[in-house]
This record gives sequence, C-alpha cells and structure tokens, in this order.
Amino acid sequence: MRRRRLFFSLLLLTVAGLGTSAASARPSAAAPAPLDRVIPAPASVRPGGTPYTLDAHTRIRVPDGSAEARRVGAYLAGVLRPATGYRLPVTTKDGRDGIVLRLGGPGTRALGAEGYRLSSGARAVTISAGRPAGLFHGVQTLRQLLPASLGKRTEQPGPWRLAGGTIADAPRYAYRGAMLDVSRHFFTVDQVKRYIDQLAMYKINKLHLHLSDDQGWRIALKSWPRLATYGGSTQVGGGEGGYYTKDDYREIVDYAASRYLTVVPEIDMPGHTNAALASYAELNCNGQAPPLYTGTNVGFSSLCVPKKVTYDFVDDVVREIAALTPGRCLHIGGDEAHSTSHDDYVAFMDKVQPVVAKYGKTAIGWHQLTGAHPAKGAIAQYWGYDATSAAERKQVAQAARNGTGLILSPADRAYLDMKYDKDTPLGLHWAGYVGVQRSYDWNPGRYLDGAPGNAVVGVEAPLWTETLSTSAHIEYMAFPRLPGIAELGWSPAGTHDWPSYRERLAAQGPRWDALGIHYFRSPEVPWPAR
Repeated sequence: MRRRRLFFSLLLLTVAGLGTSAASARPSAAAPAPLDRVIPAPASVRPGGTPYTLDAHTRIRVPDGSAEARRVGAYLAGVLRPATGYRLPVTTKDGRDGIVLRLGGPGTRALGAEGYRLSSGARAVTISAGRPAGLFHGVQTLRQLLPASLGKRTEQPGPWRLAGGTIADAPRYAYRGAMLDVSRHFFTVDQVKRYIDQLAMYKINKLHLHLSDDQGWRIALKSWPRLATYGGSTQVGGGEGGYYTKDDYREIVDYAASRYLTVVPEIDMPGHTNAALASYAELNCNGQAPPLYTGTNVGFSSLCVPKKVTYDFVDDVVREIAALTPGRCLHIGGDEAHSTSHDDYVAFMDKVQPVVAKYGKTAIGWHQLTGAHPAKGAIAQYWGYDATSAAERKQVAQAARNGTGLILSPADRAYLDMKYDKDTPLGLHWAGYVGVQRSYDWNPGRYLDGAPGNAVVGVEAPLWTETLSTSAHIEYMAFPRLPGIAELGWSPAGTHDWPSYRERLAAQGPRWDALGIHYFRSPEVPWPAR
C-alpha cells in the first residue's frame, strides 16, 4: 500500500511539473489523473487498462424507469457541458459506450445506500450503484478525475480523459455533515445553495442549519410571527439581518435533496435565545422583553423553564419546523445555557425531547445534553476540545456507552471558523489555531476516550459566522479544511495518511480556481503555482 501511495505521489508531482503551473502545460500532454487522486479517498482502487476519452459523440446513459437516475444524469450533463462544449445527450437507450449510470446489478447491494462502483475503459465509464445517492457520489468522483478546467463556465481545450481501472467505494459513516450558522450573520437562499454545491463535491450528506441564536431568528413561523419579523431583523454588528419564509426554507431543503444532502434544522434552546425573548415578552420570567442583541457574548439568555407558555412555544416551533423538514433529525441545541440552572436545564430537556419525538423526529443536541437525560435514540454532538474538562469528556463517553449516538465536531479540529494561524484575517481562536493538518489528522473512531467506536454515527464541520458575512468569507474558512473532514467521514480509516492527503489536496487547488472558490492557500499544502 505504501509503495502504491508513493508511486501515485511521484506521478502526481510529475504531472504537476514539480511545482510549475498546471496551466503552463498543454492539456493534450497531461496524463489522466490517477484513480486514487480524489477526495475523499476511495475504499478500493484497481488502476489499469485503457483510459476513456470524453468527446463530442459521448452520451450519458441512464436506466429507463428511474426519474432520480435521470436527474443525476441531467446534473452530470450540466456539469460537463460548459467546459467541454459537447452536447452530451441524456438517454435511456441501452448501450455499452459513453457514460453509463446503472442502478442495481451484481455486487451493488454490498455498496449500501450511498456506495458506488466506477469502471473506466476505452469504450465507457460505468457508474453502478444500488441507490441513486450512490450514482450521485460516483459522479462527484468522476468530476475529480477529469481535468481541473472542467470547473470553468466557458469552453476549454481538451482532451477530457479518465484513467482506466475500477473504484469500489462506500462511506465509513452514515452522517457526514457541515453546519452553517445563519443566525450570527444571515445568508440568502442563493448563498446557501452555493455552499450546498460545494459540500456535495466531497460527499457531505447533511446540512445542519443553525436557524436561531441571540442575534437572530431566521425562519418564519405562523404561530409566532414576530420571531422572524422582529427577532430576525438584525445580526452581529447591527446589519439588517433577514429570515427565510417557509417557501425559502422549502427551496433550500429541495435543493439540498437534489444534491443528496438532508437538512438538519437547529433551534438552539434554552440558551442562545435572546432573539426569541426580545420578540415575545411572555417567554421571559419577568415578563419583560430584552432589547435585540448584536454582540458576540454567549451564555446570558434563557427561556423561562417554569412557565407553561415556554412549552407551548416549543411545541409550536417544533411542530412547524418538523412539518417542513423531511429528514429524520431535528437539533435542539442545548449548549452554553449558563443562565439556566442545572435542575432547570434537566427539567427543560426532559420536556422538550418528547416533543421532538411527538412530531416524528430524532433529537440531536450539543453534548451538554448528556448532562441531562438523553432520550432513547437521541444523538449528542460533541464540540469539546483539548481544554474540555476530563469530567465533561467522561460524561459524554458514559452516555455513549449507554446508547447515545455521537456526532464528533471537536472545536480544535473540525470548527471551520477557527483561525488557521495568528495572521488569519477572519475567524476566532478560543479553541486555538487549526491548521489544515490538525483538522485532518485525527481518527473519529478513537477520538473520545471511553466512548465505543460504534457509538460514533459520524462527523460534522461547523462554521460559526460571528466574523463572516459573505460567501467569499465562508469559502476562505471552509477550504481547504472541509475536504479533510469529509474524508474522515467517508473514507476507511486505513486510507488515512497526511503525506498522501496533502498531495491530493494540492491537486484540488486548480479545481477551486476554476470554480471561483475563494480558498486559503495554506503553506502546509504544496499547491501548484498559478
């Protein structure tokens, strides 16, 4: 395995010109990208055989009778057409040439709900999967095997070649998430869609939307309309804020589903609730609404746990959001409730978790939920880091041993809003500086002492937005760290290797340039010269 990695690393350096600009070489002189050059690393790669060349006669063949497979084919055609200039008709006619998307067939059941097999040869590239999600993930791998200029929106010179061989691939974890905080700063539907497209490239399958916080409430609900119209009217720094109508939210959910991501909505409570408390005085214990808040301090707000109206509020909010959300999970927050007594916190969570279940959803909470009584089937999202107390870690591990699932988002590894280094112009550093290697070089299955590996349901890369207000800001903090978290969630532990990964990551740079992604050119990565 090490020899093979070394071979492909040397081949990569040769293709890249040992640091010279990829653009300086004539495309016709470039060899196809090796099959194991992609991110996330595939589970199994068998190179060999004649490369496939995409040309003006290529058709995209999809199975008759599957609307989803046809949509994946149309998506692929939309990705390929601008740069290649080819028509690439999508057809249900049988054939063994072109790009073939195949549902079912020998061995596909073993690939699970999201796995795929990609076989490339002289006549065809065939992606086989048991489910349409697998076809879509296979398409993302195919994209990375074609030249980086594929990302451009204008016609580019070819050739468009894929190396010969076979990839068999399936994810390590079922939950591979990214969180976007739209509460500290509001992001439009189009901005969220842009991020969804970027997440999909790396086989992320959950979009966790942090919809409420002290600084803003971002979804309109019929039962409590001032939450959005008043509570959503500002953001950090005092900007105008914003919120999603129900139609806006449905548009995000539907768009995510078209990229095989499931939206996980979060309403943070009982803390991080100033926007709600400012909107409705009756949610406060003293009956007085506080002013709207545009700062960045945490831990000062709390719903009034003893009041009946609090649970009327929770029931209405959960009911309306659950009805809008097809996914099985609903996040109830629960972190940094410093203004809520421990007894009140436990009482609150004991009452709220059954409400989530009542509306057919599984509760996710930040790992402080393990200090209460996690409901059967509940999932705790761990965001602790090296400075987290041993007692708190043990509490989470004990809950995991008792059956609570874990999503791992350690702040000093997976938080994309942490600065890369002291000179990073955006982000925070309360959990330390998080370089690219540090964000990648850890094993989720063995991260939390005392927690069984089978309790880990997946990983997630949160992006908090106190200092971020544009898509360019999001991209600068997410890239190049996000692909590493995606690889930890998808790839087998045995493929984990920083020296190999940094070379594969470097090859992504020209792709991001072509796509217009504003990324940080970390000195830890040997990027090709521009």
